[in-house]
Amino acid sequence: MTEQVERGVQRIAEKITAGAPAGWAEAVLVSVQGQYGLHLSGRYTAAGAHPKLMHVPGAFADLKEVTEAVGAARGWDSTRLEFRCRPSGEFAMTASRDTVSELHGARAGFQAVLDHGYRLSQPGLAQDEGTAAAAGDPDLAVARLRDHLQRRAGILGRAETLPPPVTTAELDDAERRIGRPLPADLRAMYLVADGSGDDAPGLFGNLGWMPLARLVAANADLREPVWSGWENSWDTVVLDADPPDTVRRCHGHPAWLPFATADDGNYLAVDMSPAPAGRRGQVIQIGRDYSDGPVYVADSVTSLLGRYLELLDRGAYAVEEDDPDFIDFLETPSDPCPEYELLADGIPHDVPATLQAVLIQFRAPTDPMDLTPLTAATRLRRLELKQRPTTDLTPLRALPVEALTVTLDGGDLAPLEGHRHLAFLDLATGTPVDITPLRTVPNLRCLDLSQADVRNLAVLADLPDLRYLALNGQQWTDLLDQGKLPTTLAAARLAGTGVSRDEALIWAERLGLDGGEPLHMTGTLAPGHSA
Repeated sequence: MTEQVERGVQRIAEKITAGAPAGWAEAVLVSVQGQYGLHLSGRYTAAGAHPKLMHVPGAFADLKEVTEAVGAARGWDSTRLEFRCRPSGEFAMTASRDTVSELHGARAGFQAVLDHGYRLSQPGLAQDEGTAAAAGDPDLAVARLRDHLQRRAGILGRAETLPPPVTTAELDDAERRIGRPLPADLRAMYLVADGSGDDAPGLFGNLGWMPLARLVAANADLREPVWSGWENSWDTVVLDADPPDTVRRCHGHPAWLPFATADDGNYLAVDMSPAPAGRRGQVIQIGRDYSDGPVYVADSVTSLLGRYLELLDRGAYAVEEDDPDFIDFLETPSDPCPEYELLADGIPHDVPATLQAVLIQFRAPTDPMDLTPLTAATRLRRLELKQRPTTDLTPLRALPVEALTVTLDGGDLAPLEGHRHLAFLDLATGTPVDITPLRTVPNLRCLDLSQADVRNLAVLADLPDLRYLALNGQQWTDLLDQGKLPTTLAAARLAGTGVSRDEALIWAERLGLDGGEPLHMTGTLAPGHSA
């Protein structure tokens, strides 16, 4: 290995040793190259004492340098470094290809990615585009903007000065860079002012109107759905907006153009590629706090400004005491479609038709749950009732459920046969179950059977497009011994809290992942660097 790596390893060992507490016996630092950079964890141990968490100032740059150099030399896409140091000055570093990632929490175990380029698609990307004409009116939007500013000035006791407008040429260039036109009403407003500037920070319901250049930059950042890794994305469902089928069911789209924000990761955006029941130029809410999906706000910026004026006319507002530059509307222009959360009492008989998600979070009572009332929820997309068993899945046969987390105690999977919508299934069982019906579920992509007693795991090889599979250790052994690993898998999880990394590496190798030959490096620090 290069002198650069050797020097980097020694510098890291020196910093680990220099930061050691009195009486320490060993220090262990692990660095893993992940999706969001390096993840570090470390501890100092001492005889008769609890381990002490490690903080090594200044080591990050050296770890990054060593990780990148080793990864490049070995051709590894992800690299794990483990350092062990002792008070004698002896140190050892082992670098290995990180073929498995340790998971914690409710879904503990190890994860292996077999196809790093595969991403689960979101249903909104395949929806047909709405063809209804835009509802915005350029002249009316400008008039309402000026009226809004005038009324705000009367409430706030001062006029708000907006930045100078952009030019037509700048608008044309922005549209060229975005790849599509702005709605006519928003375009007309930019010919009045280039956003709200610092003087009118809450022009759009406590959100600032963004300058044109920032709109272009935000669109570039948000135009694709964010992939947060298999552990967070394998059973994610995007709910429908309200009214239904107005906004595409996805977390990002090139035709969503953010134009207002509070700099908190959330945005108002104009939607230039709506779902079938929507209109081009409609206003939606997207961003960090909209993990369940985008929210419909208004059919146009023109209508949204009209809504603000209506609320001001009715006196449905208040000026913030802590910040007199902001006017709070007492009625929001839109409310998200409800995610109906049900707790220990079970499912009521008067289930609303708008229901899209059911989450049963507590175990009591323990008697089987009757799912019949859910037949009224014709828009149900997500059902999570692993904490409560059920014996009959028949009520789900005609519902558009995409993600199902269920404990089946005594029933079977026959009601799911041929289900057109089911994409994610997390199944636990109290008795053995036959998974043969899953062969006919055409869109099933992700499956967790780690808490199920499955009679015929070999059926998994017959599932048409399975991309994610979670099993416990014995199930993986049985499946791999039979040579029935699904050929379409992109990611897999070895479930369980008692699994060691060595066991996980053997499992990953059986999946076909080559960990490569680890790199070992040892040395002894000069006496001045030891503790």
